[in-house]
Amino acid sequence: MEVELYVYDLSQGLARQMSQNLLGTQIDAVYHTAVIFGGIEYFFGAGIQQTYPGATHHGRPMEVIPLGKTDLPMEIILEYLDSLRQVYTVESYDLFTHNCNNFTNDFAMFLLGKGIPNHITSLPQTVLNTPFGQMLKPQLDSAMRGITQAPVAPAAIPQSSGSSRAGHGNLNGVRDPHSSSISSSSHVNGDSELPTGQVHFATTLKKLDILLASAQNSCAVIFFTSATCPPCKLVYPAYEELAAEAGDKAVLIKVDLSEAYEIGSRYQVRATPTFMSFLKGEKENEWVGASEGQLRGNVRMLIQMAHPPHPHTSLRLHTLQRRHRTVTYAKIPPLDKLMGKMGSRGTDPAVTALKDFIRTREASGASDAALPSLPTFTSLLNQSIDNDPPDSLFPLVDLLRCALVDPRVSGFLAAEHAHSTVLAVLSKPHGLGENCPYSLRIVTLQLACNLFTSSILATQLLQDSTLCTPLLQLITSSLLDTAHPPVRVAAASLAFNMAAVNHVRRLDGKEDVLSEQSQVELLASLLETIANENESKDSVRGLLTAIGLLMYEAPRDGELVQLCQALGAKESVVAKQTFSANLKDLVTEVEQVLP
Repeated sequence: MEVELYVYDLSQGLARQMSQNLLGTQIDAVYHTAVIFGGIEYFFGAGIQQTYPGATHHGRPMEVIPLGKTDLPMEIILEYLDSLRQVYTVESYDLFTHNCNNFTNDFAMFLLGKGIPNHITSLPQTVLNTPFGQMLKPQLDSAMRGITQAPVAPAAIPQSSGSSRAGHGNLNGVRDPHSSSISSSSHVNGDSELPTGQVHFATTLKKLDILLASAQNSCAVIFFTSATCPPCKLVYPAYEELAAEAGDKAVLIKVDLSEAYEIGSRYQVRATPTFMSFLKGEKENEWVGASEGQLRGNVRMLIQMAHPPHPHTSLRLHTLQRRHRTVTYAKIPPLDKLMGKMGSRGTDPAVTALKDFIRTREASGASDAALPSLPTFTSLLNQSIDNDPPDSLFPLVDLLRCALVDPRVSGFLAAEHAHSTVLAVLSKPHGLGENCPYSLRIVTLQLACNLFTSSILATQLLQDSTLCTPLLQLITSSLLDTAHPPVRVAAASLAFNMAAVNHVRRLDGKEDVLSEQSQVELLASLLETIANENESKDSVRGLLTAIGLLMYEAPRDGELVQLCQALGAKESVVAKQTFSANLKDLVTEVEQVLP
């Protein structure tokens, strides 16, 4: 998608005419900017807002700047926008320090790897550098809020269209333009992917066969109705509710016999309403009548037969049956001391800018911390990884670790081309092998944990083998470090993060995001380590929890079960009962999910 920057002048030309006399410096405009792509204009005012391009109360832009092209999927872009809502809130708007241009700069950096023109982002500081600007700052900010935070006219708000992307809330208080709520029904053709969570209409045998084929490995229900059947209408709402409840676990079909004669003939339907259920491609049941209770019971039973619950769901496991937040290393070291350890790198403008960002964010919050040029810093970091001695790398890596707690930073790394920075950082300790300094290894582990602050990046780390492989290598080699317990604790935390992200997918009834091969590799390292870990209680806790999350609802005939049996996993876990009284309950839970 092509990305453009719309540039507006909030002063409508007055700044160019009067700034020299008022401020003693020439200002061409009071800039307001917005990012445009996919036929939508995104900007920050009353929170993150959207409109049709050029349809705001600001009128026509004074300039349109082509920024480039992004190949990022819309789903990733919307997820990043969602993460920015905690930074760009209605209350946080400030004309000088946290404005629309800060938002567009951050958004452009995510989309394209570069920000907006510097003369736009530097304008507030130019004004504040004048005595008159400093004196009028509160009055100007207050006076401009009616303009900068004005609501978007309802007619200018893009209407919902496209495919549903549940979970990507709203902009302007409405659904985002690239998503839509699930409609109650759909008409199907053979050239499109079948939507889920809704009732499908079939009027021909061809359409019906397509729908039934899509449920070949699951289940389906056909509701035979007709326009002249009043009892049928009584159960329409319940049928639609069941379709939404079933999601992708079942295909619920509605056939109007007054239109679909050939379908009625094939199935020899003599009365309406008639229901037929199919399990794994075979007819399972048939019943007649408009009993809502019978309909709900039969459909739910069918879904349970097609998707039998895992035995683990019947257990009472306080730790393993809840969602876990990933481990984050957010502590900020003395930044000046950290800079002193960088040598000449510590005075590089890219480094000092990131340090100032971290310091401001810690002291005043994310809304007061303007994002520095991340491409400049990551370029410097990559050069350092390639050329600098290993002993000198850890301060730069640690600085990035501190910045990663901000979603704008982690989001940028998620969108970076080929994930070059993440890949370079994660791969360095393995490349150095036994020669990797302790300081570099532990800050790399901690940085890797902080990568999981971005849900986008967390999925990529597990799903993309080019990222997952160095992550597993880092964990495996670090768990073998018998000389440094803190390294093993950090490695166990990283393993826990990987297991926790995959575990949430299982709790939501979705496919694992971590491949079975990667799970086997990770579990083998954890089991080998826990059998020999007799020193660190924190390490044992992390190892136990990661093992439990990997095994909870694991396929009963899968390789994880076979690995546990081969390595005597249960014996190794039970042996930790005597390690610490505080871990006994956790050991008991993990034991229950092991074969």
